[in-house]
Amino acid sequence: MAGTETQNINELLQIRRDKLKELQEAGRDPFVITRYDVTHHSGEIRSNYDALEGQEVSIAGRLMSKRIMGKASFCNVQDLQGNIQCYVARDAVGEESYKDFKRMDVGDIVGLKGTVFKTKTGEISVHAASVTLLSKSLQILPEKYHGLTNTDLRYRQRYVDLIMNPEVRDTFIKRSRIISSIRHYLDAQGFMEVETPMLVSNAGGAAARPFETHFNALDEDFKLRISLELYLKRLIVGGLERVYEIGRVFRNEGLDTRHNPEFTLMELYQAYTDYHGMMDLTENLYRHVAQEVLGTTKIVYNGIEMDLGKPFARLTMVDAVKQYAGVDFDEIHTLEEARAAAKAHHVEYEERHQKGDILNLFFEEFCEEHMIQPTFIMDHPIEISPLTKKKPGHPDYVERFEFFMNGWEMANAYSELNDPIDQRQRFAQQEEQFAAGNEEANHTDEDFLNALEIGMPPTGGIGFGIDRMCMLLTDSAAIRDVLLFPTMKPLEPQNAEK
Repeated sequence: MAGTETQNINELLQIRRDKLKELQEAGRDPFVITRYDVTHHSGEIRSNYDALEGQEVSIAGRLMSKRIMGKASFCNVQDLQGNIQCYVARDAVGEESYKDFKRMDVGDIVGLKGTVFKTKTGEISVHAASVTLLSKSLQILPEKYHGLTNTDLRYRQRYVDLIMNPEVRDTFIKRSRIISSIRHYLDAQGFMEVETPMLVSNAGGAAARPFETHFNALDEDFKLRISLELYLKRLIVGGLERVYEIGRVFRNEGLDTRHNPEFTLMELYQAYTDYHGMMDLTENLYRHVAQEVLGTTKIVYNGIEMDLGKPFARLTMVDAVKQYAGVDFDEIHTLEEARAAAKAHHVEYEERHQKGDILNLFFEEFCEEHMIQPTFIMDHPIEISPLTKKKPGHPDYVERFEFFMNGWEMANAYSELNDPIDQRQRFAQQEEQFAAGNEEANHTDEDFLNALEIGMPPTGGIGFGIDRMCMLLTDSAAIRDVLLFPTMKPLEPQNAEK
């Protein structure tokens, strides 16, 4: 049965190629056409029908269906804004053109000129005066009613996914609007968008394993950046008081519903403020984007409503662990006591982990899943925050927060460490951790230390995961659903004899 289906498909594909050859031999190769003047899209015609009724329009798009009915036919053309029905009659387009139209295939790209009208059933349509084949489709689109449902194939052939699944196209249009809205908000707040290197000799600013490569011209090893932080802080030193960058970063880690090895990060830094200022900015930014893109500050993800209009909750990590795990780290003073608490609560830790690391493990184990509504988790242990200012009066903790929604970390922010002596000591501790087996530890960045010695003002900084933000605002189940071309495992090489 499978062999028969394959044979039938091959025959259909050959028919399309034969049609193309006939057109080319007749001097009507569609691939030599260089332009087609489009005056309207389908959505514009539907939304402005009263003004366009009886007017001539010119549309272009993909032929998604045809219903041949003797001397007159209907077809459906899909463009960026959706689908529109078109009426093609022999008497209107001419006998030869009508024959050409009947030989067009679903999937072909066509241009169509005609007048706007409504059918007897009230469907807004275009009465064609001419139909032009602009590009010949040599492949067969998935069956109309079942669409492209194979998830793996959807991600590998996103171009087909976008054609067959309108909700996918809507998701990526919305993603573009989300990023545009972020830019509008920050620009209005006096931030300047900048670009920093992707190829770096020292990939710092985050706890992650980098990808490594070799630059032949210099015969030097380089890494792909894992963060935007250290270069943006250099710009703060240089006097650019408010900067941000939206760009790809690369982390040599696993693949799952919330992780892709390359993803979009937005980091911003603002001089003369702290992590409280970053909390205010985060609240205002999220509300602005949701209102502008969705028209509401209430979003629903996987059936759960989250309200961005209310003040975001603010909770220290110690208080969160006390609330959800029943362990008070204010009463734990030594590493031995922290290890004992971990063993009692079945929290696994490594020999290199200090008290602060274990506090963070408790938070990840018992608390993260409860952070559904917008919540700032504040005042992290110093052991996991090598680039953050210490909290005055509490030297074991730093002025840092992570922003959570739906149990996910959505952003990470600091009162930035601007003491070069303290920063050098923190880097030294990170080097010790790397030597002890922590492959995600930071390395000493001498140029960054030199910049801090030049002098960096008090600064607040934050990093936003753009992809997770897009997931929440588009109700998308996996990060691959908001990445046009997610990283995929290579297909097995095909046998050359087949």
